[in-house]
This record gives sequence, structure tokens and C-alpha cells, in this order.
Amino acid sequence: MTPLKPGSTIGILGGGQLGRMLSIAAAQLGFDVCIFTDEPDSPASRVSAKTILGNYLDHAALVDFARRVSVVTTEFENVPAETAEALTTAGARVAPSPRALAVAQDRFDEKSFFAAMGIATPAFAAVSSQAELDAALAQIGAPAILKTRRLGYDGRGQIRIRSAADAPGAYEKLGAPGILEGFCAFEREVSIIAVRGWDGAVAFYDLCENEHAGGILSRTTLPARVSDAVVSAARDAATKVLEAFDYVGVLTIEFFVMADGSMVANEMAPRVHNSGHWTIEGALTSQFEQHVRAVAGWSLGPTTRVAAIEMLNLIGDDANAWAALAADPDARVHLYGKRNARAGRKMGHVTKLKF
Repeated sequence: MTPLKPGSTIGILGGGQLGRMLSIAAAQLGFDVCIFTDEPDSPASRVSAKTILGNYLDHAALVDFARRVSVVTTEFENVPAETAEALTTAGARVAPSPRALAVAQDRFDEKSFFAAMGIATPAFAAVSSQAELDAALAQIGAPAILKTRRLGYDGRGQIRIRSAADAPGAYEKLGAPGILEGFCAFEREVSIIAVRGWDGAVAFYDLCENEHAGGILSRTTLPARVSDAVVSAARDAATKVLEAFDYVGVLTIEFFVMADGSMVANEMAPRVHNSGHWTIEGALTSQFEQHVRAVAGWSLGPTTRVAAIEMLNLIGDDANAWAALAADPDARVHLYGKRNARAGRKMGHVTKLKF
């Protein structure tokens, strides 16, 4: 791909906080951004050059969007894969690929893909009825987690099956085709943030150690308390995924690290990721700038971490402490411009560097 010149327009599907931070990074490199979203007054729209408000399946609106931009990327993985396909058909260059989006949108397809790549996963089975849930539970055993195949995130669409007594009625409660996953007694959770350019160049950020509360990422710290072997295994797995999809842009894979040092893949995100927000201050190139560089055909930037890191998510009312956070000289505060705080909603994050 011929590198895009400054002044070119990058299209972003989605108007949330990731699109907002991508737009800011793109502007710093001299690009304009056009947001396509179905959300009026979105956080990304308010920092971007232009917004097209429309339905993600409106073919005419997508064709118009494709004509206005030089490349299209996504800020959340649940943009319909059909949207990315329609844009490709309309002549747009789309990164990451529609196939990567499609696989990441279905937990069963995602786990099956990992298994085909030789990447370890929890035991899993597709579930589309109570009878199939009972059969899967008999095979996998309890404890286990029943999840929707599609659209669940941040702990949504999940039911814990602690024992066989929890199984009756669980599928009806889930209310959608699901996947049963065996429970992993992991020691810690980590994520690898990788990036690949159009030319096949690959770079990695340091492994992140993550803590969740209520199914939502709460705290990320670096360096992660893992061995060099774990780091190497995470990078190898990410490389396999990047190459299999001929991927362009930032990709994140979350892993469980077991007591014996082995790793089990939990899920992937074909986009910039919450666990990589620390890179804004904590790395020589942020994940947002890196993603823009990759999709624009530029050379990748250095990923060197500059300090030890603690990144805290501001969830719901946490963001109301903005004044105290802003007064802390050790805190770098990022608020996402969302109009209303509510329980479980990511409102911002705070990063602390420890030199």
C-alpha cells in the first residue's frame, strides 16, 4: 500500500471512546477523520472532522462513506461483518479484514479458530438448547461458564454454572445461542497487544497484567509478573493470528496464565484495547497512533515502555472524582466525553507512571 499523505481522510466505524482516541491520534499525524456511527452526539464525533450518522447496514450510506475516505477501520468488533464486506465491495480499503471481524464476533468461531491455529483454549462446546447444555456440561464438567456466542462483553451475557444444579433453566435465561466453556483456575490474566502493517511488519507491546471487577477490566499493570517463556508464547500466538488473517492494525489477545506457566487463550479483540490505554503516556508510540500508522501504510513506531505502569479504569460514578484525580500530580487523567455516567459504563481511565 502506498502510504497515505497527511491531509488524507481515515474512516472509522463506530463513535465510542476508542474512536475518539484514534481520532485524536490521527489528527496528530495530520489526518482528518470521518466517523460512521448510528449514535447521535457520539464521543468520537465531537473530536473528528466529519460524522456520517447512519445504519451500519444502509448500503447507500456506506457507499457514500467509502467515497469520502482513503481507508476504513473499526473501533469496536461488533460492527456487523456485512458492513465491512459492503465497504470492501464499494471499493474501500478496510483494515482489519471482514473475516477477522466475523470470527471475533462469535465466541464459538473464535475458540474454534484458536484451536485450528494450535492455540490452547478452555474446553468448549456450542449450545443451542437446554438439552445441548446438559450434554456439554456432562462432557466438560462443572464449574463452567455459559456465554452468548455473540454481542456479550464486559461480563454481559454470561451465566456461571457452579454445579449441575445450576444447569436447569440456564439456557432459557441466556436467551440466545451460546457456548459453554470450562472454568480455568488461572493464576493471572494477561493480554498481548500486537500490530501488523500492510507490509507484514509486526511489533509487540510489553505484556499487560489485568484485573477485572464485575466482568469489567478494572486495573492493568506492567511489567506483568510472568516468565520470559509466557511472553514468548503470547507473541507466538499473536503472530499466528496476525498472519492467518493477513491482519492490518492493532490486535489484542487475552490469555489466562495457569499455575504451571501454560497459557490458555480467552478471547481476541480486532482493535485497540482497554488494556493498552497505558501506552498513551507509557510507551514511545501509543496503541492509537500505532493503529493509525498501520492502516495508513506508514512504518510502525517504537513500542518501548518508558516506566512501570498502573492504569485504572473509571467506571460509572468513578469519573465524578475528576477534580481530585486532576489534582494528583502522578495521575494522567483521560475522560471520554460521555454525557451520562451509569453503572458499568467506562467513563475514562487514569494512568500512573512509576520511574
